[in-house]
Amino acid sequence: MAILKIARMGHPVLRCRAEPVADPRAPEIARLVEDMLETMEDAGGTGLAAPQVHVPLRLVVFFVSGRRAAAEAESGQEGSAVPLTVLINPEIEHLTPETALGPEACLSVPGLIGQVPRTTRIRYRGLSLEGKVLEREAEGFHARVVQHECDHLDGILYPQRMTDLSSLAFTSEIGRAPQDAPPMEEELAENHGE
Repeated sequence: MAILKIARMGHPVLRCRAEPVADPRAPEIARLVEDMLETMEDAGGTGLAAPQVHVPLRLVVFFVSGRRAAAEAESGQEGSAVPLTVLINPEIEHLTPETALGPEACLSVPGLIGQVPRTTRIRYRGLSLEGKVLEREAEGFHARVVQHECDHLDGILYPQRMTDLSSLAFTSEIGRAPQDAPPMEEELAENHGE
């Protein structure tokens, strides 16, 4: 296993549509996934897409921690922990027209965080490393993470989804906000490195 270099905003690999994975069971895909998982853990992320490590393939890895799920439940939102998931050639179906703003950060856009509108309920499907179909419904942070990571497969970074760029901020400045500013500080810790 190896820690891979993460592509940063501006690199051409992050602007292109990724190619489908021909054989999810291929040994090189298993190695790529192992390296992506190690890279994601090292960087403190909650998700990572293959283009972020300079590999233009339709493959993402992600999870939702129990701590994040508990925080969602405390705030009255639906949320549950999601085990580490490998999703190959994913497709997303939006189950509602409803969207919600939420803070997002990205390992490819280091040091920044912004409020991004996302569909609140989705169904996604793709293949596992064993080539089996994986299909789930997701809402809340789970849905946000999947949409964020799958955007990378189409050459889209979260700032391109923002409707109000005035909410884009350096993470180092979040704690300095005036008392009447919208709360983002506690969300920052939970969304670091999507």
